[in-house]
Amino acid sequence: MKKISILILFIVATLTQSLSAQSGQKKTGSSSHAKATTKASAKWRGVFKIKPGVEVPFNFEIVDKGSGKQHIVFLNAEERFDGGPVLRKADSLFVKLDQFDNELAFKVYKDSLSGVFRKQDGSGTPLPVVAEPGKAYRFQPVNKAVAGDISGKYDVVFKGPDGNDEKAVGVFKQDGNKITGTFLRITGDSRYLEGIVDGNNFYLSSFIGSSPSFFSGSFSKEGTLAGNVISVSRTQPFSATPNEDAALPDANNLTFLKDGYKTLDFSLPDVNGKKISLSDEKFKNKVVILTITGTWCPNCVDEASFIAPWYKENKDRGVEVIGIHYERQTEPAYVKKVLGRFREKFDIQYDQVIAGTTNKKDIAESLPALKNFISFPTTIIINKKGEVAKIHTGYSGPATGKYYTEFVQEFNQEIDALLKQ
Repeated sequence: MKKISILILFIVATLTQSLSAQSGQKKTGSSSHAKATTKASAKWRGVFKIKPGVEVPFNFEIVDKGSGKQHIVFLNAEERFDGGPVLRKADSLFVKLDQFDNELAFKVYKDSLSGVFRKQDGSGTPLPVVAEPGKAYRFQPVNKAVAGDISGKYDVVFKGPDGNDEKAVGVFKQDGNKITGTFLRITGDSRYLEGIVDGNNFYLSSFIGSSPSFFSGSFSKEGTLAGNVISVSRTQPFSATPNEDAALPDANNLTFLKDGYKTLDFSLPDVNGKKISLSDEKFKNKVVILTITGTWCPNCVDEASFIAPWYKENKDRGVEVIGIHYERQTEPAYVKKVLGRFREKFDIQYDQVIAGTTNKKDIAESLPALKNFISFPTTIIINKKGEVAKIHTGYSGPATGKYYTEFVQEFNQEIDALLKQ
C-alpha cells in the first residue's frame, strides 16, 4: 500500500484544492494565484505507445463531479471533453470511456500510472499507456529554435495505399512554439489537435476516448508541409500547400438518391423493438432530419452535441429528428447500453433506431435508395412532402472554426426555407 499512497493522495489533493479554490472565489472574489496553482496541480500527461518508437501524448484532468464521483476530462486545444467516470479499486484505477465503449485500466505506482487502453468487453489488442501527474506540457519541451510560422489554411493531399489520393484541408494556428489546428476531410474533421513546432518539424495529437490521433511532419522554406498520420495499424503520408481559399468538395453533392427514388423507405426498431418509419403519423407534414450515425464515431459525437440541443429549441416549429444508428454490434443488450449512454450524455429527445453494423452491406440493405454512401455522419433533410431535400456528407465540427459556423448557418437557412413551404 505504501507505493500507491503518494499518488492517491495527489489525486485527492488536487480535487480538494480545486474545491477550496472554487469556494474561496465565491466568498472573496477572483484569486488569480489560487486559480493558477489549482490548474497546474490538476494536470496530467499521458503517453500511448502505439508502436515501437512512436509515442502519442495527451493531457487530462481528474475532476470532482460531486457525491464522491470523479471524471476524467481530456484537454485538446481549447476543448475540455468529459471522458467518463474514474473508479479506484485497491492499487488500480479504471477510467470508463463509455462514449466509445473503451476504458483505461491503470495500476497505481508511487509517482505514475501504468496500464492499457482497451475495449470494455476485452476484445481487440490492448494499447500500452502511462500517465504522470503535475505535467501540463504535451510534447517534450522544444530544443530547437522555431524555424517559421505555419498558421493558415492549406490544400492537403493524403496518399492512399492503392494510389487513390484524398484531397483535404488543413487549418492551423501557431503561437510561438505551440500549434493547434485540424484537418478537414470529406468524411469529417480530425477534431481538436494540439502540439508543438520544433525547428522546422511539427507534432500534433488528440485523444478523447476513441483511438489516439497523431500527426508529425516538417515544413520547407517555401511553406509547404510534408508528414504522416500515424496510427496503430498504418502510416499515411500527406503533403500540403498554403492556400487561404482551401475548400473541400461540396458536401451536398457527394451522396445522393438512386434514380427513381424521392425518399427513404425504412422501418427500423428502437432499443425497445418499436418500429419507426417516415410514414408514421408523427412525421407527416413535418421537416425531418435523419442523422446516419454511430456512438463509436467522434464526428458523430460532434454532430449530436449540435443537433440534440438544436432539436429541443426547434421541435415546436414542426421539425423532427431520427438518429439512424450503425453500431459495432447489434446484440440487443449492447445496443441498448451504447444508445442509452449516447442519449443520456447529449440529452437526446428525438427517436433513435438501430439499422445494423458499420458493414457496407448493412447500410445498403437498410437504406437501399442511397447511392455512394461515404461517411458517418451523413445528414439527410426530408421536406414536408416526405421527399429528400438535401444530403450532407460528413461533418465539420467546432474545431474547424469558420467551416463549422458556415455549416450551422446553412443548416438553419435550409430548415427555415423548408418550414415555409
